[in-house]
Amino acid sequence: MHGLMQNWPLTVDKILDHAKRWHGATEVVTRTVEGPVVRSTYGELHARARRLSNVLLGFGIKRGDRVATLAWNTARHMEVWYGAMGIGAVCHTLNPRLFAEQLVYIINHADDRVIFTDLSFVPLLRDLRPRIPSVERIVILTDEHSAQACRKDELIFETLLNEASPNAVWGGFDENTAAGLCYTSGTTGDPKGVLYSHRSNFLHTLSITNADVFSLSARDVVLSVVPMFHANGWGLAFVCPGLGCKLVLPGPKLDGPSIHELLESEKVTFTAGVPTVWQMLLAHLRETRGKLTTLKCIGVGGAAVPDATVRAFRDEFGVQILHAWGMTEISPIGTVSSPTNATASLSAAEQFQVSLSQGRTTMLMDAKLVDDAGERLPHDGKTFGRLMVKGPFVVERYFRDEPTQKRLDGEGFFDTGDVATIDPHGFVKITDRAKDIIKSGGEWISSIDIENLVMAHPKVALAAVIACAHEKWSERPLLIIKLRPGESAAKNDFLAFLEGKIVTWWMPDDVVFVDDLPLGATGKIDKKLIRKQFADYRLPMR
Repeated sequence: MHGLMQNWPLTVDKILDHAKRWHGATEVVTRTVEGPVVRSTYGELHARARRLSNVLLGFGIKRGDRVATLAWNTARHMEVWYGAMGIGAVCHTLNPRLFAEQLVYIINHADDRVIFTDLSFVPLLRDLRPRIPSVERIVILTDEHSAQACRKDELIFETLLNEASPNAVWGGFDENTAAGLCYTSGTTGDPKGVLYSHRSNFLHTLSITNADVFSLSARDVVLSVVPMFHANGWGLAFVCPGLGCKLVLPGPKLDGPSIHELLESEKVTFTAGVPTVWQMLLAHLRETRGKLTTLKCIGVGGAAVPDATVRAFRDEFGVQILHAWGMTEISPIGTVSSPTNATASLSAAEQFQVSLSQGRTTMLMDAKLVDDAGERLPHDGKTFGRLMVKGPFVVERYFRDEPTQKRLDGEGFFDTGDVATIDPHGFVKITDRAKDIIKSGGEWISSIDIENLVMAHPKVALAAVIACAHEKWSERPLLIIKLRPGESAAKNDFLAFLEGKIVTWWMPDDVVFVDDLPLGATGKIDKKLIRKQFADYRLPMR
């Protein structure tokens, strides 16, 4: 027997329809690529997205065709998202921080037909143009007054919208229709495409709108620092219009002073992004003795936040750092470190340690730990294992995988590639990426834990720990440090700093100082490049 309820397909166009109907006057504020801060509303964004749908239909874009974006967080970028998805096309977000060869591979692999780009990336796309034959048109997200001299295959966004009708029909297709395409950063092998459906995006949005995730409501003002091209923008481009939050989009300026200006001028209550952004903001606030008068919470993911950064925002500015964990393959939010009644009864020190974890699973997400043989491991907070997840917004297989290619285990769980513990309260702590963890004498050493401790040292700007070959122990940790400008230090300063904070056999065998540490496409330290750089390094004999 079936239930007798309406069949209402979960397609993301309904999110912006809802925002227009019930939060139409709520502001969407953008710092534009051209410079000025401009203001629109969800009602205006909705109308312009529908015009964009008609532009795409005029280009001959059909359901399932890939429409790419190479753009910062702006209202125009959101208009492309909804304009493409609303007619059943696939919005493919390109990450401009990838190498040119990776971008060429991704564009060709996706068979993108149109690319919408900000002025910032026009020179890059012109260089790539001869190598991306599927791309028929490039549309520059600006007006005719700001556009550079266009080539024959380049069009101006505002001119196209002005000539288009606002009457477009959205939806009317199955909720399992593809909606978005986002490629992994290619840390191992070629980037892989994650093809989201309308249903998966909608369910992910519902999952992260509950109070135990970001605790957002229509009363909040959200500054979306996490790029819309990074892991589905953490879903904020769906959550904010769905809830009616005022949305602030920072464009290309993500430096400390620019972020601080928007936080204060727009009275932001919540923001989210990777740790490097908040470390820049913290440095700016300390240097200028700045204040955070309305901000309540910063959602952080992509990498673990050093303890010292969490304490600084809490103690100096009264702002909560809320750890989250996820990945492109899970849409991306999987866990958030919000407390439970059980953890709220712990001591203040214990609660702080819980807050440093990556948190517990969101609604509709399941997780387990397994050993190398695939056997389940206990959730005792001590046992390390491979973190496996499943749910309605977790990838089943990658774009263009063969239908027979298996990416899930026998229970339907996806291997995240992370090594973690899960405690009895259900809180996940990511210990390392499986490829980064150090296996010394049959025991595991967490590079992340050592890095976080070292980052608390006042002379350190960045730190990385990698495994180096060792004749006796197989692998031992090497600590690599970038000092703050003007600072000097010796190896023993940091070994002494770590004494008593880690077990003796975790102590790095050597410390190396470098001028810089490479960052990857998502703002995290790129250990793949570091391992290549130190491939021939020999640890000192003990």
